[in-house]
Amino acid sequence: MKQSLSQKELLGRATAKYAGSIFQAEDYLASRGITREVARVARLGVVVDPEAGHEQYQGRLAIPYITKTGVVDIRFRSLNPAVEPKYMGMAGAETKMYNVLDIEIAGDWIGVCEGELDTITMSKCVGIPCVGVPGSNSWKKHYTRLLADFERVFIFADGDQPGKEFANGLAKELPVTVISMPDGEDVNSCYVKFGAGFIREKMGLTTDEF
Repeated sequence: MKQSLSQKELLGRATAKYAGSIFQAEDYLASRGITREVARVARLGVVVDPEAGHEQYQGRLAIPYITKTGVVDIRFRSLNPAVEPKYMGMAGAETKMYNVLDIEIAGDWIGVCEGELDTITMSKCVGIPCVGVPGSNSWKKHYTRLLADFERVFIFADGDQPGKEFANGLAKELPVTVISMPDGEDVNSCYVKFGAGFIREKMGLTTDEF
């Protein structure tokens, strides 16, 4: 369903507003290896003064979904998931692909991650063009068409059963190379523990390929 200009304007205004409070998540983001500059580029924010209808997202990390036409969705991640739901989406919002602008800048290949923070890590910290989906069950058929022209699609699979199933499902639809994280790890945790070089080595890329 197409969004009206006014809806996009509201989402854009909320994104800009919440980005002004991103410093409140600085410690959390640092623990995930995400710098203030990366957070700025991704336009992450924190909901301190909620827009009308966003009151239930108070205190959460705001993760905007940005396309060439502007902000089309925002997802909200808990900064304390031990005591509340990890993620919340906006009421009535359709699941979308995250970080689609990387499709425009990618060369012959692109990556796919499960989760926005893993996608940010891969795209902005490791330097590998990457798109993402909110969860392992969020892939839609038309996403396959968006990636069909790439020679190779790297699937960065979480080191758990849903991650393996996600990768196996995509392998039936695209010419993929599955990069599996160690048991119990994901892209972000591997980046924090082992660094960008660890992931690049798992991909088998030479220095001039990224």
